[in-house]
Amino acid sequence: MRSVRSVRAVFLDRDGVINRYPGHRRYVTSWKTFRFLPRVKQALKTLQQEGFKLFVVSNQAGVAKGLYSRNTLKIITRNMLKELKGSGISVSGVYYCMHTREENCSCRKPRTGLIKKAIRSLARRGLRLRRSESFFIGDSMIDVEAGKSAGLKTILVFSGKEKPYNRKQWQQRPDYAVTDLAAAARSITLSQPKK
Repeated sequence: MRSVRSVRAVFLDRDGVINRYPGHRRYVTSWKTFRFLPRVKQALKTLQQEGFKLFVVSNQAGVAKGLYSRNTLKIITRNMLKELKGSGISVSGVYYCMHTREENCSCRKPRTGLIKKAIRSLARRGLRLRRSESFFIGDSMIDVEAGKSAGLKTILVFSGKEKPYNRKQWQQRPDYAVTDLAAAARSITLSQPKK
């Protein structure tokens, strides 16, 4: 019987975490409008060097709304992964929910369908996720809720939708709240037990 190896992972929202936030109720509709945020590649490299598997988990309802096609989303993803690979970064999986809120699916965050899919992909490779040592990084309270529901540690970044002045309205508290992905990677690195 194949032995199961346990791994840690970082799940990342896309818009506002990896690339520039397009604005409230707006979407990245082409590769031309996709812009990596500063220091993102170095942050992902740091997380990878710390031994974390990397997953992108993102709501992309613009597809269901007819604002861009599945094929366009595929092109954006392919180019994003190609650029990251060129910087020595390997992403273990990219998972999108393309439904609207009204469709009431199980994959749209804050539900955990996409995270479960990613965890199943690890299981197929004989890997078991150490949830209590894994993280979800997002730019909205929906991401925090999804991460907590999945049993992950949560990091909220202020490089996208959510802003520090909204703290009093938060229903849930992230484990960390930081400026951007680089600061999130630093928080994760510092939280690791010294070897």
